Amino acid sequence: MKKVFITLFLVIMIAVPGVSETLHIYSWSDYIPEAVIEGFEEANNCNIIYDTYDSNETMYAKLKAGATGYDIAFPSGDYTEIMIREQMLIPIDKNKIPNFSYLDPDVLEMITYDPGNKYSIPYQLGSTGIAVNTLYVDEYEKSWSIYQREDLKGKMTLLDDMREVFGAALKYLGYSVNTTNTEHLQQAKEVILEWEDNIVKFDNEVFAKGVISGEFWVVHGYGENIYYEGTEEELKNIEFFIPKEGSTLWIDNMVILKGARNIELAHKFINYILDPKVSATISDYLLLPSIVPAAEQYIQEERIYTVEDLQNCEMINDLGEDLKLYNKLWNEIRFGLW
Repeated sequence: MKKVFITLFLVIMIAVPGVSETLHIYSWSDYIPEAVIEGFEEANNCNIIYDTYDSNETMYAKLKAGATGYDIAFPSGDYTEIMIREQMLIPIDKNKIPNFSYLDPDVLEMITYDPGNKYSIPYQLGSTGIAVNTLYVDEYEKSWSIYQREDLKGKMTLLDDMREVFGAALKYLGYSVNTTNTEHLQQAKEVILEWEDNIVKFDNEVFAKGVISGEFWVVHGYGENIYYEGTEEELKNIEFFIPKEGSTLWIDNMVILKGARNIELAHKFINYILDPKVSATISDYLLLPSIVPAAEQYIQEERIYTVEDLQNCEMINDLGEDLKLYNKLWNEIRFGLW
């Protein structure tokens, strides 16, 4: 999930006397509504212990370091691919997940990191975009070209995230966010350097508060962070959009970890999450589109964007050794290491 959290939380559901099983979940903070957790516990006479992380890197490092006891984790697509390759997951038995049939076929087609969903089931998808404070910027094109505007110099931010920023520049140029073409990446670097002249800073921590307060007028970031941060009144002047050229796309997944102690209960939980009413509750909580079309009839809150808005977006894939070129160019941009 592409939500940025400065602090790390640990949430433990209080044990209820008389329950027969405990499911251990390792996921992003603030990602599953409490009502959803409680509903599953009541329906299955069990407890859920919910431990959290603030990045894929943190999750992966902890598990690789030998952390045990977790049943389910929620990695993003690129880390799902890595965990499959490193044999950190057990196969999903889709016979035990009849609600798999509710998943949006278009979303399933986007999944390149686990074809056929042998090891993962999608939980949520989203994208990175641009938020504008319309009190200060009343005319603009819904495009990455906004970062070319010198009249907004000193009032804009870009994420401090190599793949996200390169992804934005590559999409602006009409290239894949996963290209390994040296010429394409060099062109993207030049675009980013032009954008850098117009921004205040690369930032992952305060873009949401900044655009709401008016400290920044245009920010690159995650819509769910911004809507989570602001009040209804504050958000009236904020517009979040996916640029017309497209952007990066993330899909977070439910996986069962090798060494899981409650494999049957883990399958039940995954199936429960895909129930249309449960999916609608999650969508209302996160203000993100549901990947279960049948949930639409139950959704009550207006979402930040829809699945249709993401048609030009593209998954960030694990590039293996080719990532070294991205790292080299990023270091040249950020730290002047030529």
